[in-house]
Amino acid sequence: MQKAIKLTTPFSEEAISKLEVGDVVSITGYIYTGRDAVLPKIVKAAEEETLGELGIDLQGAVIFHTAVSPAGVGPTSSNKVEIEASFEPLSRHGVKMHLGKGAISKETVHALAKHNAVFAVIPPVTALLESQTLEREVVAFPELGMEALHHIKVENYQAIIGAAHGESIY
Repeated sequence: MQKAIKLTTPFSEEAISKLEVGDVVSITGYIYTGRDAVLPKIVKAAEEETLGELGIDLQGAVIFHTAVSPAGVGPTSSNKVEIEASFEPLSRHGVKMHLGKGAISKETVHALAKHNAVFAVIPPVTALLESQTLEREVVAFPELGMEALHHIKVENYQAIIGAAHGESIY
């Protein structure tokens, strides 16, 4: 049965364990943004245990697959090779929700389950998301411009859980 759930970051293991495919979530708090240019760099930093040096804490975090531009934020396809390859290692290092759009592979769905993480689909509504983005800050790799890792504060981002606990809507 589909539920409407309000979540505040960072997410606890318990909050994520209660989510089911099809649940509608409303996300408030600080989230990271990144896409194909920066996510491999974040994975490398996580594997090398240098995230702390960059001021990045992934425990209970959300990664929104987007770039941050003056026009706002909107999801990019999460099934791009560089993005989808980041799901498992970033989940292993604490990310609890990957936020984007598009179908992800069965292997990725199972990797998420292994680390009690989920994938949520967010509609491509840049103007609405921009009105719900309260703050933005570049936290790593500024040389990548709008594709740098950003930390943004959001209020009531709406998304649908697309993959959780080994199940998927795809």
